[in-house]
Amino acid sequence: MGMKELIEYIAKALVDNPDAVKVAEVDGERTTVIELSVASEDRGKVIGKEGRTARAMRTILSAASAKARKRAVLEIVE
Repeated sequence: MGMKELIEYIAKALVDNPDAVKVAEVDGERTTVIELSVASEDRGKVIGKEGRTARAMRTILSAASAKARKRAVLEIVE
């Protein structure tokens, strides 16, 4: 499972409208940016209280990217 698929899997499990989850992967030379887009009513579920859920997703992503020897960043876009 790649980093993009991992974030998509986690996000779909958290939201009420999994069909609206969109994940894009933008590859750079050293860094990969994972852009996560969800329905506006689900954005709070993905971010979580005080950003805890988003922070947890970023921690999982950094562990997965360390294994792949590439830096990955998660951005939640509107």
